[in-house]
Order: sequence, then C-alpha cells, then structure tokens
Amino acid sequence: MQQSLLCLIICLQNKEKLEKLKCQAEQFCQRLGKYRMPFAWTAIHLMNIVSSAGSLERDSTEVEVGTGERKGSWSERRNSSIVGRRSLERTTSGDEACNLTSFRPATLTVTNFFKQEGDRLSDEDLYKFLADMRRPSSVLRRLRPITAQLKIDISPAPENPHYCLTPELLQVKLYPDSRVRPTREILEFPARDVYIPNTTYRNLLYVYPQSLNFANRQGSARNITVKVQFMYGEDPSNAMPVIFGKSSCPEFSKEAYTAVVYHNRSPDFHEEIKIKLPATLTDHHHLLFTFYHVSCQQKQNTPLETPVGYTWIPMLQNGRLKTGQFCLPVSLEKPPQAYSVLSPEVPLPGMKWVDNHKGVFNVEVVSVSSLHTQDPYLDKFFALVHALDEHMFPVRIGDMRIMENNLENELKSSISALNSSQLEPVVRFLHLLLDKLILLVVRPPVIAGQIVNLGQASFEAMASIINRLHKNLDGNQDQHGRNSLLASYIYYVFRLPNTYPNSPSPGPGGLGGSVHYATMARSAVRPASLNLNRSRSLSNSNPDISGTPTSPDDEVRSIIGSKATDRSCNRMSSHTETSSFLQTLTGRLPTKKLFHEELALQWVVCSGSVREAALQQAWFFFELMVKSMVHHLYFADKLDAPRKNRFPERFMDDVTALVSTIAGDIVSRFQKDTEMVERLNTSLAFFLNDLLSIMDRGFVFVLIKTCYKQVSSKLYSLTNPSNLASLRLDFLRIICSHEHYVTLNLPCSLLTPPASPSPSVSSATSQSSGFSTNVQDQKIANMFELSVPFRQQHYLAGLVLTELAVILDPDAEGLFGLHKKVINMVHNLLSSHDSDPRYSDPQVKARVAMLYLPLIGVIMETVPQLYDFTESHNQRGRPSCVAADDYESEGGSMISQTVAMAIAGTSVPQLTRPSSFLLTSSSGRQHSTFSTESSRSLLICLLWVLKNADESVLQKWFTDLSVLQLNRLLDLLYLCVSCFEYKGKKVFERMNSLTFKKSKDMRAKLEEAILGSIGARQEMVRRSRGQLERSPSGSAFGSQENLRWRKDMTHWRQNTEKLDKSRAEIEHEALIDGNLATEANLIILDTLEIVVQTVSVTESKESILGGVLKVLLHSMACNQSALYLQHCFATQRALVSKFPELLFEEETEQCADLCLRLLRHCSSSISTIRSHASASLYLLMRQNFEIGNNFARVKMQVTMSLSSLVGTSQNFNEEFLRRSLKTILTYAEEDLELRETTFPDQVQDLVFNLHMILSDTVKMKEHQEDPEMLIDLMYRIAKGYQNSPDLRLTWLQNMAGKHSERSNHAESAQCLVHSAALVAEYLSMLEDRKYLPVGCVTFQNISSNVLEESAVSDDVVSPDEEGICSGKYFTEAGLVGLLEQAAASFSMAGMYEAVNEVYKVLIPIHEANRDAKKLSTIHGKLQEAFSKIVHQDGKRMFGTYFRVGFYGTKFGDLDEQEFVYKEPAITKLAEISHRLEGFYGERFGEDVLEVIKDSNPVDKCKLDPNKAYIQITYVEPYFDTYEMKDRITYFDKNYNLRRFMYCTPFTLDGRAHGELHEQFKRKTILTTSHAFPYIKTRINVIHKEEIILTPIEVAIEDMQKKTQELAFATHQDPADPKMLQMVLQGSVGTTVNQGPLEVAQVFLSEIPNDPKLFRHHNKLRLCFKDFTKRCEDALRKNKSLIGPDQKEYQRELERNYHRLKEALQPLINRKIPQLYKAVLPVACHRDSFSRMSLRKMDI
Repeated sequence: MQQSLLCLIICLQNKEKLEKLKCQAEQFCQRLGKYRMPFAWTAIHLMNIVSSAGSLERDSTEVEVGTGERKGSWSERRNSSIVGRRSLERTTSGDEACNLTSFRPATLTVTNFFKQEGDRLSDEDLYKFLADMRRPSSVLRRLRPITAQLKIDISPAPENPHYCLTPELLQVKLYPDSRVRPTREILEFPARDVYIPNTTYRNLLYVYPQSLNFANRQGSARNITVKVQFMYGEDPSNAMPVIFGKSSCPEFSKEAYTAVVYHNRSPDFHEEIKIKLPATLTDHHHLLFTFYHVSCQQKQNTPLETPVGYTWIPMLQNGRLKTGQFCLPVSLEKPPQAYSVLSPEVPLPGMKWVDNHKGVFNVEVVSVSSLHTQDPYLDKFFALVHALDEHMFPVRIGDMRIMENNLENELKSSISALNSSQLEPVVRFLHLLLDKLILLVVRPPVIAGQIVNLGQASFEAMASIINRLHKNLDGNQDQHGRNSLLASYIYYVFRLPNTYPNSPSPGPGGLGGSVHYATMARSAVRPASLNLNRSRSLSNSNPDISGTPTSPDDEVRSIIGSKATDRSCNRMSSHTETSSFLQTLTGRLPTKKLFHEELALQWVVCSGSVREAALQQAWFFFELMVKSMVHHLYFADKLDAPRKNRFPERFMDDVTALVSTIAGDIVSRFQKDTEMVERLNTSLAFFLNDLLSIMDRGFVFVLIKTCYKQVSSKLYSLTNPSNLASLRLDFLRIICSHEHYVTLNLPCSLLTPPASPSPSVSSATSQSSGFSTNVQDQKIANMFELSVPFRQQHYLAGLVLTELAVILDPDAEGLFGLHKKVINMVHNLLSSHDSDPRYSDPQVKARVAMLYLPLIGVIMETVPQLYDFTESHNQRGRPSCVAADDYESEGGSMISQTVAMAIAGTSVPQLTRPSSFLLTSSSGRQHSTFSTESSRSLLICLLWVLKNADESVLQKWFTDLSVLQLNRLLDLLYLCVSCFEYKGKKVFERMNSLTFKKSKDMRAKLEEAILGSIGARQEMVRRSRGQLERSPSGSAFGSQENLRWRKDMTHWRQNTEKLDKSRAEIEHEALIDGNLATEANLIILDTLEIVVQTVSVTESKESILGGVLKVLLHSMACNQSALYLQHCFATQRALVSKFPELLFEEETEQCADLCLRLLRHCSSSISTIRSHASASLYLLMRQNFEIGNNFARVKMQVTMSLSSLVGTSQNFNEEFLRRSLKTILTYAEEDLELRETTFPDQVQDLVFNLHMILSDTVKMKEHQEDPEMLIDLMYRIAKGYQNSPDLRLTWLQNMAGKHSERSNHAESAQCLVHSAALVAEYLSMLEDRKYLPVGCVTFQNISSNVLEESAVSDDVVSPDEEGICSGKYFTEAGLVGLLEQAAASFSMAGMYEAVNEVYKVLIPIHEANRDAKKLSTIHGKLQEAFSKIVHQDGKRMFGTYFRVGFYGTKFGDLDEQEFVYKEPAITKLAEISHRLEGFYGERFGEDVLEVIKDSNPVDKCKLDPNKAYIQITYVEPYFDTYEMKDRITYFDKNYNLRRFMYCTPFTLDGRAHGELHEQFKRKTILTTSHAFPYIKTRINVIHKEEIILTPIEVAIEDMQKKTQELAFATHQDPADPKMLQMVLQGSVGTTVNQGPLEVAQVFLSEIPNDPKLFRHHNKLRLCFKDFTKRCEDALRKNKSLIGPDQKEYQRELERNYHRLKEALQPLINRKIPQLYKAVLPVACHRDSFSRMSLRKMDI
C-alpha cells in the first residue's frame, strides 16, 4: 500500500517514468486492494456548524461562508470537555445546547487534513490532538498536513423522508421505485437512556475491535489485520452472511477485515462491524476473530495472508446474550473441535497461546435488540414463564438449575425482584412484561399438579412497575397525569389473554378463530397429579374465598377448534397450545379467570404500600379493568345481553367495595395529598363514566350516590368546604360528559310516579314525594323545581342543578371560588347538547331542555349577585321592578327543596335561604357579585333553556308564578339584553390590541376558550332563528374531560402561541357577536310574548306588563340588528294596541321612553328600520288620539324626545329623520278612518314643529366645535320653548350637561337653578303648599336672572292640561332632585355661599316632610360649605372676564356684536386670544382673521370688508361707590356681576402715553343683559358708557391708589414687613420716576387759571396731605418691625421722607382763596368729580 502511495508521489515528480510507475501501481492495487490502511484524519466541530447555521456571523476567520457553503475548521470557541467514550459518533448530546429550528441547508468544505501516524492511532492520542487544536501549539506543527478537500452537504431532515432504509436496510413504505437513491437511517446510540417500548423487531450486534498486543509473540507478525466472522458452527463453512457491507459493497458478507497498520505489532483499530443477529441463538453461535500477517512485498513461496492467531466469543452464556468489553487471549493454533461452547479464557489442553494465555486482544460487543433484555432480573422472569409455557424442567438460569418443585418460590421471587431491574429495559419490554403478568393473573400456572395463585404477586409487581414509570418519567404525562407509555399500552396493546387481534368476529359461527394461551404443560409431560375435578374457582390471593362454579363456556370451546399457531421466536414469546393437547384432556380444564374480576378482587383485598401504589396510579387499573370488561363482553358475545346479567354479583360487589373505599380515601385525604387526590378523583369519575356504557346504569347510579353520600357528610363538617366541593364538581363534570348523558336522564318520561327505572330511585322516597295529590299544577311546579320527583327522574341533571344551586347560594360559606367552575360545567353541557346532531330536531331539543327547567329558578334567585351589565350603559342601572321589601315579604323561595335535599337522595338537615334577594343599600351586599364571564355564561344557559323549552310548559309555569317572581324573571331578561348587546368591530380591535400586551393572560384565555369555558368563538350562532349553535368547544368531544380520548383535540396547545388576531378573525368574531346578539334578543322577545299571553288574562297584568315594556324599550335602546328590530317593533305595536291604557295612563314615563326610542330608530340609515319605526310612531299617535280625540301626550313626548335626541346623540342623522316624518305625514293623510277628524291637522302641526327643531339642530351641528355658539343656540331653542315647560326643562338640562362636560360648574348650577325655578313656578299653580317655593321669586337670592322663568305670559298652558308638566321633574321629588344637583354643582364651582342659598329653599320642604335624615345630610353639607369659606379665604378664584367684539360680515349674526366672556380663573389675555384666534382662524382662514391689539373704539369704515376682526380686552367687574357697602367679601365682588370696566390711556395728539400734564384716560363701563354667572358663559353687552379723565383727575386717581396701598400695608394683619418696605420705597424713595413729588410739582406748583379746575387742584392737595400722613404712619410701623441690621435703611427712609415732606410743604399749604368764598347754589346734584368730567354716553 505504501509503495502504491509512493508511486503516486514519485509519479508527480518524474514524468518520464510515468508509464512504468502506473503499471506498478496497478499491480499493488490488484494484490492488496481488499486491505485498507489509516491515511489521514481531520476534526469538525459540530457545535460551530449548528450555532452558525441560523446566522451568518462567525466567530472565526477561518470559516468562510459562500452562498450555501461553509468551510469547517476547529475554531477558537471550542468545547473543552471531550466525552471519553469509545467512538465520537456514538455520543449524541454535546455540552452546549443545540438549536436546530433555524438550521438552513449548507455545504461544508473541509481542507485541513493530517497524516495518520501508525503508532498514534489510539483514542487517547486523538483526544490529545483535539485538545492541542484548541490552543495552537508546536505539537500541531509536527503533524504532517495533507492537501485534500472534503465536501459535506448538511440539511435538516424532513419529517418523513422518501425512499428511506431502516438501520437493518429494510425499505420503509412507501418505496415506489427501488432505483432511486435511498436515504438511510442511522441507528442512534443515545448517551442517556431513551424510554420507548419495543414495537418493531430489531436484533443487531456491533463489534468494535480496539487493540492488539503481539509484542511478545515470536515470529513475523507486523502488518496485522483481523478477520471477523459470525459462525453457527466450528466448520469454516459455517460463517453466516450476516455482516452488513460497506457502501458500494454487497448488502451482507460473511467476513470483515480491520485496517492494516504498517509494521506495527501492537496496532489500534477503529472499525465498527455491524451484524444482523439470527432470531434464534444456540450455544454454537460465536464470533470468530482470525489474525493475519499481510506480506506487502511479493516474494516467492510467501502467501499474501499468514494466519498468526485465533480467538472467539461464544454468543450465549447460560442462555443470555454475551456483550460488553472483552480482553481475550489469542491462540496460535486453530481451535479444536467443539471449541465454540467454551470461552477462550478456558485453558484448553495442548493449545499454544500468545503471551502465556494473557489477554492481548481488546474488543467491545454492543447489542441493540428487541429480543434480548440484557437485564438479569427480566431474563430470569421471562425464562421461568417460558419454562412454564413449554413445561421444560429443570430450568437452567445462569449457574442455577431450578427444579419443578422449587419453581413456585423462584417464580414468586423473580416477580418481586422485577423492581430491581433497570428502568430502560423494563420500558423496552414493557408490553411483554405486562402481558405476562396479566397472563399469570388470568391463567394460574399448574406446577407439580397444583394450581399456583400468583394474582397477588402479579398485581403488586404491576403496581410497583407503573409507579416507577410515573415517578421517573414525569415529563411524559398528559394533562390528566396519565403516563403516555401506559396509556398507549392499554389502548393499543392490551387484550384479554384468550383473544387475538386477527380472530374473526365472535359468536357461535366464528368460534374457530380465537386462540388460547397455554396455562399448563403439553400432554407429553403432563403431571398425573393435576386435579381436574375442582368445581369452584379459587381466588389467586386467598384460596379460602370461594367463587361460583363456572362451566366451560364459548371461550373454552373456541380453543378446541383453534389451529395450533407457534409464535415462538425466542423463549420469551408466548406459545399457544396445540389442539391435540386439548383433545387428549379428559375431565375439566383448570378454571380460567376473567381479568377484570381478578383485578377488582386483588385491588379490594390489597393493603399497605401495594394499595398506596395502586391508588397513586388508579387510572391505569381502572382503564385496564374497563377494557377487560368490554373485551369480555365482545368476545363472549354478551353485548346484546341485558345489562343486569352481564357481570356476576360477586364482581359487582367488588366494584362497589372498591368505589366506596376510594371515595373514602378522597374524603379523608383531600387536605393532605391534594395532587394525588385530584388525580384519584378524576380517575374514579372517568371509571364510572365508562361503567355507564357497559354496566347496569342503576348500579352505576348507586355507585355515584355512594360517592356523593361520603363527600356530603364530610362537607357539612368542614369550615372551608371549597376544595372538597371542587373535587365533587370535577367528579360530576366528568360523569356528565358521557355521550349518552341525555338518555341517562330519562328525558322522555314525564314526572309520574316512576316504575323504578333504576335502583338509585328508592321506592320509599317516591311514595312520600307528594305524588299522591296528582294535580297538574303540582306536576308543572315539580318540573321547574329541584323537587324530589325531578331529581329521581332526571338523576344526573338533578345532581348538576343541585350543585349549581348550592354553590350559587349567597349563604354558601367559602364556595365563592367555585362559581365560575360550576357555571362553566352547566354551560359546557348545554353547549354540547346544542351542537349534538342527535338533538337537532326541535321536539327532541324541547325534551332535553326539560331536564334544565329548574335552571330558570336557580338563576332567578341569583339576580342580586349577577354582574350588572346595565351599569356600563350610562343608564340608571338595572330596573328594580320589585322593591326590596317585596322580596322580603315573599315567604317561600323558588327552589323550595333545592337545598333541603342538598344532595340527591340524602336526607340532610333543612338549610334555609335568605329571604331578601335585592338587598337595599342600607343592608349592604353580603355576597360578592359574579364575574362578567360567569354572569354571561349563566345568562346564556338561561336563554338556551328558554329558547328550547316547550312553550306550553313555560306558559303553564308562568301562570303559577307570583308577580314578584315574574318581575324577577323580567329583571333577568333586562340584564340579558345588556349582556348580549352587540359591541361592534372597533371594540374587538381595541380588545385585541390590549390582549397583545397581556400575552400571558391571553394564553390562559385561549386555553379556556378552546377547552370549553365561555369565549367569543364559542357562541357560533346561526343567522336563522332556528338554532343557537356553539363552536366545537361545546361539542360532545369538546368538553375538557374528553380530551383524554381524543389526541387530535390537543391542537389548542399550538394555538396559544399565536397572539395577535388577523383582520379576518376580528371580523369573524364581530360577526359571531352580532349573530349571538340577534339570537339572544329574539329569544328574549319570544319569552316576553309568552309572558304577555300568560298574564293578559290575570288581574295582576299591569305591574307585569310595565316590566315587559321596560325590557322591550331597553332592547330598543341597545345596538340591535335590523332583523331583531322588525320583530321587536311588531311586538311593541301589538302590546300598545292590546293595552293602550297601560302606556297612556299608568306607565307615562315609559311612553316618553318609547317616543325617544322610536324617534331614534326613525333616524336610522336602514330603510326597513325607518319604515317600522315610523309605523310604530304613527300608530302610537293614532292610539292616543282614539282614546281622547287629542294626542297631546304623544305630541309633547315626541317633541321632548326629539329635543333630547338632538341635545345628546352624536351620530344622529337629520336627513333620515326628515324622511321618516314625511312617511308619518303620508300615513296621516291617507288614513281614511280619521280623515274627517282633526287628527291629520294635528299631525301636520307636530311635523312642522319637529322640522323647526331639526333646523336649529343643523345649526348646532355646524357649531359643534364652538362651545359658546353651541350654548347660544341651545339657549335660543330653550327660549323658544318658554311656554312649553317640559321642553324648556329638557333643553336647560342639555345645557347643564354641556357645561358639566367643560367643567363650567357655576353655569351648570345656574341651569339647574333655572330648571328648579321653572318647576316651582308650575308646581305652585298645581298645588298650593306653604313649604314649597312660591315660584321664581324664591330663587332671587341665588340669581337675579332667575326671574325670566316666570310663567306670566298669555300663552302659558295650564299644568292641569294633559301632556303638560307630565315629566318626572314636575313633582316635589323632582324639584328636590334638581336643587340637590344645583347645590352639588355650586359646591364643585367653589361658590359655597350659593350652596347655602339653595339649601334655604330645600330645608323647608324637608322640614315639612319631617325628613330628619335628609336634614342631617343637608346641615352636614352646609357645615362643610361654611368651613370651606373660612379655610379658603383669599384662595378662591371664580373667573376672569374679557370683552370680545366681532367685526366683519363673515361673522354673520355676530357682526358688530360685543360680548363679555367668562373664562376660568387666571386666564391670561394671551390664552383667550390664542384660543379664539385658533378657532376662527381655522374656520375662516388664518389670512382672513385679524386680532385688533388695542382697546380703542373700532371704526367700521376703516376695516377691510373681506376680513374678519376680533377685538379682545381684559375687563374687571365695576361697582359704584354705594354698591361697595353690600359687596364686602370676595364672593360678593364676583357674583351677580352685570357691569364691567376697562381703561384706555391716551393723549390729545393721538399717542397712548405722554407727560404727566398731557396724560388722559378713558374709562369704558359695559353693562350686560344678564348677571354673571348665567346659564351661558358669554353675555351680550347691552349698554356702554365712557368717562374721560383729565390729566389732573388721572393724577388724583393715582395718588388715591398709592395712599390706599400705604394704608393697606400699614394696617395689614399679620404685618408684612417686605410688602410695607416695598410700598414705602415706591412712595418716598428718591429715585422714583414720575413719583409723588413730580406729580405735586406739575399740578400744585401754580394755582390753575381755569376756575373749573379749582376743585381738582384742592382735591389733589388734600390727597397729598393724606399721603404724607400715611407715609409717616408707615415709617412708624416699619420702625417697630425691623431688626438692628435694618436701622441704617430705616434712617435712610426717614431722611428721604423728611426731604419729601419739606419739598411738598409749600405746595400742600397753598389754598385757593376762591374756594373759601360763598358760592352760588348749584342746580345739579352731581358731585364735582362727575360734573367736571367730559362724559360721553354710548348706548
């Protein structure tokens, strides 16, 4: 080989000798071609490939990545720990975690190879190299590199690769074309145990020659190869072709050679030789290793191969496969005859061995087999069982020989020793192991003529094996805690030992096909002592327990006709009896037992740790028992037999005892072993569920009752029963998931005394159940109550509903947490009934619904606990049709016996329910409200029952109900309307975006939704009224418990990963929601129809019909589909025409509501809704007219409704409403019956009036963004209704609402005061009560504006006339309500003085009513108000006022209008300017709008006609001197303001400011039409007055102001030195520009020439006198306040003061002599100040 390599190298160097060398190379290849030699090696770091597969970033420069190509090398980031296992390919898990999910196909190019050194081939050497490669060192440089390139394609494997070969080279179906290149599966050698049972045949052996040491062998043995053969005998021809070939070789060969290491006497090998083991091994099978020396040089007389040694490994040792590490001695000679049964370690006589028989050859043998357990304990057990089958004694196991008489003990010990076996082989041979154990239970073996009972031992072994699996493989469990290996064993593998999968169908004709396992020896060696005359079957565990005699039945007969089939592959396979054996039997067969009977018996009698182990995994034994029972029925052809005769009594007793003890365990241990008890409880429930399908139902009901009794008796003694109650709920839920649940409840039989349908109904209770009075009414009541007859007849439904009633009972202690669970249980049941095709027929559905009639009563009792869906509607909350005391007066309760017989059939002490249900606010809510989800589910259940129940039955029941109960039902329907209102797509989109943020919640919700609790997907509703459908989650399989059988149902796990919903999904959900809303409302409508039909004949119909109307109106107010509204309007019209007096006499408020709803729908965009609403409205008018030739009431209500609709509705369409009004007009014109009356004219008037309101509305729409203009329009509309008190009131309230929205609380309060004044005005006309306000006059103190509400016009309608003042506010209570609201708004506005004034009106009313509670509240609020006045003194701010003038034609009505605007406190001029500029700028265009910056009078002629101008000026409240006496406090100065003033400085030459002697000032006084605060925030200016002050008057004003400041600072309490010093500095400081001294010098230095100015001169002089006096006082005060550090400052101030005083002295003392002469009397009475002013009036 080396020569040939050398040739190639020389070849490249010397081209001349090319031909010669080529010939030489060919010769070498021909001669040595079958041998191989280690040439080169490289290492690829797989983790780098994997980790870099997903991303293109690499950590090493050596690895280059082309498109889809990678170069592999050993990069720096290596994994330091190398697994020291024999071959690297056999270690599967690296130290780093692999993530192959993002792996993309790649091509790896390897270029670094190193020459393989012959003496460094061992694993240790290679590991050293690998370690050196991590840290590049000199060692690697010594290695000889070889230039080569290796390309490897790596790609992720597909789930099911095509053209696949197994490790045994068998083709995996489908394999359509054998010529296609195959994909080969590599057998994995996992580093950790993999726990999977054998399901396919595999029998492989791997041989790894490792090293050979011939150093001490004499002779020439240098180029060594090892030939490996698998032999079945000693002859050389006995080599078997079972060695798998390499690629491009035949599939199987008889021998394999290892690689040759040149001139090495101690070579290392790296071969893996894979061998296909024969199924049956004998003692002669062995591996033969022959060692050869290969001569490389071709010499004469020298053979190519020279044998230099032999060794072997026998395959079986004591019947067990021999595997593991071997260090074998090597023989120099051929082994002698019959060597194969011996081991080479045995020194054979006369043989020569290398190195004195020492071990020189290391080899490892590994087996992968589904035949050989390679576990001594399993081997022993299987060998013994096999020996029993074959009856081959003695049995040899290892070094032991077991005789027949010792077999029983050995068998028992081998069964108990199974626990010691390794877990991995136990799992691999699990199916066989369990089969054999079961066989031992069913067919007790016959040993030495005696039947040996191994039932107990086998049961214990099974229990321990199963527990072991559970503990060690806990990650391998489903959601019910069932180990998947065991579950699949039961489901796919387990069969009764006497049946076989291929047997033909059972029955008399097919007996021949059933094959029987052997239970005793073959005939040849049958022991004579076998007692065949035993007639009684004995228990395996206790021979004293005798059973009933059994006879040879069908199963035995089937054996006799069976063919003998030999299924033996090895001794663990099960052998079958031959027919000849059975034919030779005389007498009877040993008794064969039924597995389920034995299992039940063993379980009942076991105790201690075995029982504990069985309880831990009870599910396994229960499911095994059920499958055994079903198989028994099937193969014994008993499926058609009556259920009572299917199983013997003894077995039924065992089952009863078992269920009873397990129920006892649950009750006694639920607090300690919570998790275990939960599993046990679930398993028991599933078991009983299964039994319902195969045993007598009555018997199973007794079992359920047994469990219930045990739990119930424990429940009553517990303080916190919720855990146990929760377990019982799970138990019941699982039992009720039975596919024939409905049938089990006997839905078709009416409640007549039952002919005991099942043992669960005891005849004793049925006699005492009140059936003796067989009255029809009693029957109906029983159907709707959880009465004894109901619960006897419908057993499971009775349990479910009782459970619901008990848990929802507000008095139930500690059960609050179970509400959701119990409601979901009922909801899921109904969901599954609904989607079950068996019950799709309406009549069948009615029968099913009958099972749930008591549900209506149960839910009616929960009304106070249900979530109040109406609160979210901004409505008045749920209608309280019934007062709380009515509830209390009701003696009995709906479900009289529900709780009395708390659990079906058990007589427990009577528990009373609370008598009050709607709790009043005083009593407080004792019980918590249900969640929205639970309430919604409960209401869905109610609707389902109402929808599907028989109408006539419901009608009869409604007849029996009291008014109170019917009203409670109407309450429920009202809630349903709110609950199922259609929300629209936007809500779903918003919910979706929120959900995305809360992904964890989403997971839980999705799981709940798909597993069967309420969710939007669940209510799949058909559009037609025919059927209320649910999604698959409600199907027979959908309820949570059924996931146990349906593996495909667990798809929900994947769904939880996807959080964000697509557009289509949202639309789908919205569609479902819409359909559900329609369906729910239609059911409600149907129920209302039944109620109306029922009560129309009774005396108490009024109160009920009012409630019906309330629900109808509420449904009209919610978002509804067109389909529903058509039916709804039809019902409403029928109701009005049948009971007109109801609407027009009793329920007047409802009439108003109805008008509002109808008008709203008249403006709908859908024409069908409009036409229906118009018809309803027209008929309403007509009905009203027919009663009294006038429809004033409806007219009034419609007008009011329109007003409120306009005022409040955002999406109101005026165009559609006009169309509807036109329709109504057409109806009136074409109504022949009423053509001659005044009716058409009245309708015309009404429609005209409505059109007017609509026009105003349009304007309001235009000004929606302009709050001031909007309020002005509303004000104008309200003013238009001056003579229509109801409508004016409506509009005042609309205005109050708008103000509240904008936080204008003072204005809102004023609107309410005006409303109250209006009400008072009309109330005083209606009834003369001393304590009520006389009218508006009473409210004068609150606001002077309120007098405008006086009803003094000629057009005032008398409140006595029908339809006038009919609203709820025109009552004493209404007036009180308005005033209380007003007081609250004043309080929010901080105007506490006004609060007092409001209460002054209220107090007399409450005093007259002797309402001490209200009075106490009021005085409390008054105290609060007054204390706030005290505390907030000086801190309150009410508003800032601005004059705003509008100029320009663009403003329309506003042109040349001036207003005073009231803005929130501390609003700067810039703020209001910015707001108005922004608003009008947007409206007209920023280039069109201009703001006039000064406050001078505007000359219209100078303005651009194409522009809009706004002038904004800050104004202050203005009071005359006489007013100041009354306006003392800050509140007085800011309340009831009508006059405002602003000043404008100017000079005669046009400048704003000038010297002191030329500075004039213009004071403008504005008077508004109403006083602030008013019902709007801007009021027109109606009067304007200007006063012009001369310069000396300006100076007088300034000096008076300064003097006032000084006086204030001096007398301030507490004193403020800083403030005082500041004012002093400004008064006497030398640097003050235009200070007092300059003023005096300008105006007082000379006596004026103009006599008109004498008095001003004198007044200014006196002002200065006062000023100096005040300065002196201030200085004195400051002296008393300052510290020593300010003394110098004080002296400086005093010096300045003295200088000022001296300078002023001559000016102050100069009097004008003319003033002190006698003057002519003056005709005018005005003071000189006013007379001498230049005054201009502008009105």
